[in-house]
Amino acid sequence: MDNDIAAVFLEEASELLESLEQGLLKLQADPNNMDLINAAFRDLHTIKGSGAMFGFTELAAFIHKFESAFEKIRSGQIKVSASLIRVALRAADEIKGFLAGDAAMSPVRQAILADLELAVSPDQDAAQPAGAPVSDDGWRLDFRLASDALALGARPEALLDELRGLGASNLVADLSRIPPLDRIEAQSCLLGWSMDLPASASEDDIRSVFMFHEGNMELNLVNLAAPAPEVPATPLPMADAPGAGPQPTPQSATMRVPAERLDELMDQVGELVIAEARLSALANSSKDPSIMAAAEDIQRLSARMRDTTMSIRMVPISSIIGRFRRLVHDLSEGLGKTVDFVVTGADTELDKTVIERLGDPLVHIIRNAIDHGLETDEARAAAGKPDRGTIELSAEHLGAEVVISVKDNGRGLDRNKLRARAIDQGLLTPDATPSEAELFALILEPGFSTAAKVTELSGRGVGMDVVKRTVEGLRGRIVISSEPGHGTTFTLRLPLTLSIIEGLLVDVGGDHYIIPMAAVQEIVELPACDTADDTASSFLQIRDSLVPFLRLRTLLDCAEERNTLQNVIVVSASSMRVGLVVDRILGTNQTVVKQMSRLHAGVKSISGATILGDGSVALVLEVGNLVELARTDLRKIEKAA
Repeated sequence: MDNDIAAVFLEEASELLESLEQGLLKLQADPNNMDLINAAFRDLHTIKGSGAMFGFTELAAFIHKFESAFEKIRSGQIKVSASLIRVALRAADEIKGFLAGDAAMSPVRQAILADLELAVSPDQDAAQPAGAPVSDDGWRLDFRLASDALALGARPEALLDELRGLGASNLVADLSRIPPLDRIEAQSCLLGWSMDLPASASEDDIRSVFMFHEGNMELNLVNLAAPAPEVPATPLPMADAPGAGPQPTPQSATMRVPAERLDELMDQVGELVIAEARLSALANSSKDPSIMAAAEDIQRLSARMRDTTMSIRMVPISSIIGRFRRLVHDLSEGLGKTVDFVVTGADTELDKTVIERLGDPLVHIIRNAIDHGLETDEARAAAGKPDRGTIELSAEHLGAEVVISVKDNGRGLDRNKLRARAIDQGLLTPDATPSEAELFALILEPGFSTAAKVTELSGRGVGMDVVKRTVEGLRGRIVISSEPGHGTTFTLRLPLTLSIIEGLLVDVGGDHYIIPMAAVQEIVELPACDTADDTASSFLQIRDSLVPFLRLRTLLDCAEERNTLQNVIVVSASSMRVGLVVDRILGTNQTVVKQMSRLHAGVKSISGATILGDGSVALVLEVGNLVELARTDLRKIEKAA
């Protein structure tokens, strides 16, 4: 099999397998949902059909038995149960092994199929099939594949075998379109077929046989029990049909593109943005109208290309939620805790780089929430809490950030235990008085754990420090809140994108800095009475609202003499407004964010750097950390008061 074709099959099969797994997990919570049952069956059938077509015969044989067992669910002979879902998930895991190249029908796989067959053995009181026969007269089927179907890998004999498996009889080949011998093309599919099918075969069963062909074939299925004015099928023009008109253009189409190409495209767009900034600077200095007009055109086109490229890279968070559902299911089974997993905002989009690196941190957080946060069912009952534990994952856009929260309704964090453990490990002195947020943040430190014993899941003090490093590496922040007896919430605040942003270029002490425009709310002039103050922070009255502000000149240790007129840029992050005092505002700027070196990893107020049109470098301010700095100053003032 060609490597490219094999790669496409494996990728599509993996997506179908993930869909199957999620469908099985949803079925556990909604066992009577026929849409979920049919969707799971279609996933199985598609993987089996593709596998057989591409030479995965052992995989197809395994799934055929899996599918046969699942057919009893579709027909209503048995009900979905927790034990059935459990063994079906084990069978789905074995499909992953087949796709990875382990093709042997091992004793383990044979045992799983046996367990699956046992799980779908109907009781004596089994319900009548949900897909009860439409009539005693059955169906009449006529079909003809596209003329190029054989060249595209179709196997008519396999389709006929499946139809025989549904009870097809009186099968007759239609030879009416076979041309004279001297005009026959060996690769063309010229036959059609007609047959009768019993009423026990449902319409969905019959049409699913042609799942890979129905968009480009002639198919006419008639219910003989309920004759109606026959509406002939509207076949697509065959490739060799004389005088065939233009093929209809699909309204929407997708194309698979390797992630590396998207990364390269984004890099090239970033370089284009930098080159465009240089061109604009040269045009402005030349004052030549024709050059300035061309520069404006290039600027407009590069901005549109930037927006389009960034939209291509945006991926919904639902793309990684599947693994969390399986994680919650397996941990619930392993720990004996009844856990519901609730997701809101699954369509919230992030840059694909952020999504790729976010999966493992969320796995750590969810795993710890179930293992440490949620009580056992008995303990919850004793405390008068709901029988079922809950893990809620939510995502939403807030300004320039995406906020992702993982909340449990468990026991909450024990402040006294955290403090005692921190003192034992030397993270706190006995007389220290940390704030609640600072105390909770200690669980993100390397080696910190309050677990009484080490388990297979946690207790070694590893994992949460990885979460912290990964989130900070994405220029994000973690905030932990907890209420004793009611649960804990981990909130991750992440930038929408790591690559290109719209920035506000400012001057502070003769140096240039970039403030992300998405965080900017308004700009006001600093009153003369506040100009002479040399403290790093203060407060400003803006429309009956007291807004703390930071003097960037003092924070950045600028020695050059300040301007007499200064501006305050009001930014927002973490539901708080803060003013940033700058000397001059130079304008907006398309900013290609370049990562800082490891030597600058400790500089929390700077998130990166960019190259300006004149070739100079401007630092990108990390608004979130500046807001947290202002929040800390505000707490100190409140304590002093």
